Amino acid sequence: MKVIQMTIDEPLLDEVDRVAQDLKTTRSAFIRSALQLALRRHVVAELELRHAEGYTRQPVTPGEFDTWESEQAWGEQ
Repeated sequence: MKVIQMTIDEPLLDEVDRVAQDLKTTRSAFIRSALQLALRRHVVAELELRHAEGYTRQPVTPGEFDTWESEQAWGEQ
């Protein structure tokens, strides 16, 4: 691991410390976890954007997925 220095406003730091204590973890561990979550969310957002751009470039054509309608299970109605 590498030690870093960062600037954070006091109200946010107070909240981080409060939650870290509630979770019985350290400030560093909590911030690492929060950064990992933010990075995963970023990857998901990038993939969703690529997905949307793909459908913009090549939209679904009418009837393209009709053959799969009989495979859909909607549960009891």
